[in-house]
Amino acid sequence: MFDFVFDTIYFASYSNFYGLSNISLSLGDVLLAYIVAILCSIVVALLLKLPLFPSKPYRYSFDVSAIYPTPIIAIGILSIFLVLNYTFMFNGLVLAVIIGVLSALFVKYLFDFIFPTPLDDNMGEDINE
Repeated sequence: MFDFVFDTIYFASYSNFYGLSNISLSLGDVLLAYIVAILCSIVVALLLKLPLFPSKPYRYSFDVSAIYPTPIIAIGILSIFLVLNYTFMFNGLVLAVIIGVLSALFVKYLFDFIFPTPLDDNMGEDINE
C-alpha cells in the first residue's frame, strides 16, 4: 500500500533541502489539508445538486455523485500540488478549499464530457439514457 502522506512530507522536505521553499509541512498540516479538501468538495457538490450516492445498482452505475469521484479528484489534485511543494497560504488550507470547489465544479459540469458513459452492448446507446 502506498503511503501518500509520508511521500508528500518526504518530497516537501527534500525540496526544502535545496532551498526551493521556506515552508515546512508537518503531518498534521497535510492531513488537515486533505480533510478540508474532501469536506469542501462534498459540500459544494451537494450545493450544486449532485446526488449523495450514485443510482442503484452501485456496482454498475456510471453516475457521478458527491461521494465518488468528487473527493477522489480533490485529494489527487491536492497531492500533486503538495508534492510539488506549492502550498499557497496557511500551509495549504486555502489551496485545499480552492481545489475542493474546483473539483466539485469539474464533476458537475465537465466530467461527462471528458469521461463519457460507455455504450450499451445490445442497443448501441448510452447506458444512462
